Amino acid sequence: MSPARRPRPRSNRGKGADLAGRRFTVETGNVGHGGFVVARHEGVVVFVRHALPGERVVAEVTEGREGDRFLRADAVEVLDASPDRVTPPCPFAGPGRCGGCDFQHATLPAQRSLKAAVVAEQLRRLAGLDVEVRVEPVPGDQDGLGWRTRVQWAVARDGTVGLRRHRSHEVVPIDRCRIAHPAIAEAPPAPAEVDGAAGVETLVSSTGETLALVTTRDDRTFADGPTVLHEQAAGRTFEVTGSGFWQVHPAAADTLVDAVLAGLDPQPGERAADLYSGVGLFSAALAERVGPAGHVVAVESDGGAVDDAQGNLADLHQVALLADRVDKALATDLVGPRDLVVLDPPRTGARREVVEGIAALGPREVAYVACDPAALARDVATFAEHGYALASLRAFDLFPMTHHVECVAILSRRRVS
Repeated sequence: MSPARRPRPRSNRGKGADLAGRRFTVETGNVGHGGFVVARHEGVVVFVRHALPGERVVAEVTEGREGDRFLRADAVEVLDASPDRVTPPCPFAGPGRCGGCDFQHATLPAQRSLKAAVVAEQLRRLAGLDVEVRVEPVPGDQDGLGWRTRVQWAVARDGTVGLRRHRSHEVVPIDRCRIAHPAIAEAPPAPAEVDGAAGVETLVSSTGETLALVTTRDDRTFADGPTVLHEQAAGRTFEVTGSGFWQVHPAAADTLVDAVLAGLDPQPGERAADLYSGVGLFSAALAERVGPAGHVVAVESDGGAVDDAQGNLADLHQVALLADRVDKALATDLVGPRDLVVLDPPRTGARREVVEGIAALGPREVAYVACDPAALARDVATFAEHGYALASLRAFDLFPMTHHVECVAILSRRRVS
């Protein structure tokens, strides 16, 4: 099976000779946002995966042409190793193999330091803030393995089941995923009973329920298991239909709820908004804090999530659900003035229109739950334009072995860090 053509980055427009496969020796510098470290070769920036800062490695170009502003490469040989380097616990981690993990070759403390450096650099570059960042481990995470409760397996046209190479459609066959929860770590068999299968998503809930969803190349979906999973967090049970959004680390939901509540300190009788509210996790936590005399508006555009939230929040009469896009809801008077806002946008961030809409509500505090440091930093800068300063920031290692990190930023009209 020949490798699929890799997508070309839009910002790299060189039209010279293809350099893929070219090797050269480089000394690596700082970590970059995306799971690589930065090096230079003959004046050209090289983004090197499978390396660590301060190493000397042989880099093999994976993407790039003569004249490009940057090249992408893999460290295929380590000449001078960092003291933080370890042997990856997964035999499928490394150049040309599974692309799911970025930092299996680093100790867990080193991984967290790398992520902290990325968050700090993005805030400095995009928001003009000098913030000391520490990435916190989460309860129960001893070795960074066995945590992922949702895995999206790829199915090649010949029936091979595995995970994809980095920035490629090529399927790498593996026996089991080392970062996956033990209940779903084994690669599923090829779904022979489903014609044209393209992928299998396996899920396990905090209550032990499992589900497999097979998708086809013409966008049909078949379920093997209960289509509604039950998750326990914040002292409640939540129903999540199919592959509806829920954090993939078992400790994530409680960790994030605790951080949001600690940062906002909701008081009885206050008015709150939960934007991008999903199945109602933060809405429920806010409602219990503001009590029957308070009020929570939950805004979510996904119909399945809204349906789940209606059941999950049925006993909390102080919660009002709006089935709408956040930007559209904020442009109306349906949300109204708020004392507190929880903001948990997709990876692309909230963006200016939503930030300005939130500022118009006049909340005393905003809790921003972010999975992308660059998007967070851009939005923090926009909040600053409207009088909201970064009061605190916590970062959590909810995705060990990968470059991903989750942050909870508290933006306040009153407190400045």
